[in-house]
Amino acid sequence: MSPMRPPPGRQQLSREFIARHQRARIINALAEETAEKGYRAVTVADIVRRAGIARNTFYDNFSSKEDCFLATQDFAAEEALRRVREAAEPIESWQARVGAGLAAFLGYVAEEPALARACMVEALSAGPAALERYEQALQSFLPLFRIGRKVAPHGEDLPETLEETVVGGIFWIVYQRLVLGEAERIERLLPELVEFALTPYVGADAARAAAAELEGGSGAD
Repeated sequence: MSPMRPPPGRQQLSREFIARHQRARIINALAEETAEKGYRAVTVADIVRRAGIARNTFYDNFSSKEDCFLATQDFAAEEALRRVREAAEPIESWQARVGAGLAAFLGYVAEEPALARACMVEALSAGPAALERYEQALQSFLPLFRIGRKVAPHGEDLPETLEETVVGGIFWIVYQRLVLGEAERIERLLPELVEFALTPYVGADAARAAAAELEGGSGAD
């Protein structure tokens, strides 16, 4: 039975459940419209029509299209980070933790391509507030990589901006694939991105070996 459907009988959905469900529908509608048309071309009327809601329901949840877009960014960033942490934190080895976290991140992008495109492509041209949210999302992933300084042979000598460079590079590669419409193949990038992320910390040979261990499960040709 779907978790969004109540059990048979007289039980009624709570107001909180209905409000949460409506908000999620609006967010998904905005993401899908944005993926198809681009943020600037989307109107509130488009969102309302795709979500299948009344116009006043939209304004009960959001003050404007921009407000809805920012909420969409927050929703996607929080969910992506939750999945990354859930996948990575139980693992003892830092290198394996990076692999698990990146796999979870790429899996979320592949599962929710419209949300990913809205937050990683359209956000860059959707105005200052959206760009700020994008930067905040990028910053939220830095701690996963910063731990690598403790296992790196010369961690104290690594550049201060290394984590921003690594995460920014990952985001940029994913951005390119989304622009090309290749979200369904995004998980194939896992070995390449693991090698890219680990090399500055553990060296090229160790990073390549870690990436090679992932080749079989990446779906790479």
